Amino acid sequence: MQDVKQSEPPQALQPASRADRGSHRSSGVRHWLSRLRAYLILDPLILSYTFVLGVVALIISFFDSTGRRQHAIARVWSKMIMGTTLSPVTVIGAENLEGARAAVYAANHISAIDIPMLYAYLRFQFRIIAKEELFRTPCVGWYLKRSGQLPVDRSNARASIRSLNKAVESLKAGMPLVIFPEGGRAPDGHILPFMDGPFYTAIKAGVDIVPIAIVGTFELLPMDGFHIQPRPLYLVIGKPIPTTGYSLREMEPLAQQTQKIIEDMYYSRSTVPDPRLLERT
Repeated sequence: MQDVKQSEPPQALQPASRADRGSHRSSGVRHWLSRLRAYLILDPLILSYTFVLGVVALIISFFDSTGRRQHAIARVWSKMIMGTTLSPVTVIGAENLEGARAAVYAANHISAIDIPMLYAYLRFQFRIIAKEELFRTPCVGWYLKRSGQLPVDRSNARASIRSLNKAVESLKAGMPLVIFPEGGRAPDGHILPFMDGPFYTAIKAGVDIVPIAIVGTFELLPMDGFHIQPRPLYLVIGKPIPTTGYSLREMEPLAQQTQKIIEDMYYSRSTVPDPRLLERT
């Protein structure tokens, strides 16, 4: 009678080795320690900075008609937050900011860390166009209202046009403007299609558009999240795009051109996959 050898179970069905189980357990422990660090240390620190400096900015605002001192306080707040995230920031293309001219600085927006990152690393005073809801939040809203930032209500076309025209006046007076042209924020870190409206301000004021890619903040702190996961960050500044010769009828191609440049800078350095590559296949 022939001996029948029992075949070994497939690899997928074999029990995990002690090393594999230990590695998985260790990874799980590190993950929860990271969460505890964020929830019990990093997040409370950021909230405390926001409250204290928000109150200081509110008081200073009564003696600061230009918003310069309030902007300085916002930069201190931002630098403290960036330090608390334990994430090193590399600025690429800083030479494109030389002169700090009045221009529209267009950036992608994927995390609550984006605004502090811009305040910390753009070394000049600017105004921001932000959604109206932010102006109703404690501390941050106080600063936005009192320092001359510009609210935009996407549900009210007339109010949006008024805000854009105020932005045009601000640009013509020599004040740089920061905009987030996406129509919203993707939960997966991708860049959404740009809206035409913000480019109205650049064409109307006759100023350049400076494209900016913020890279790594989605992985650091996704929108509506509280788990700060430190990692290297990049602020990539592209070459200015002149708006000379553009008419208001050409807002869409200008928006598309700007979006392509920001997407190229973003996806070439981000862990988020480039959806444009899937579209080509």
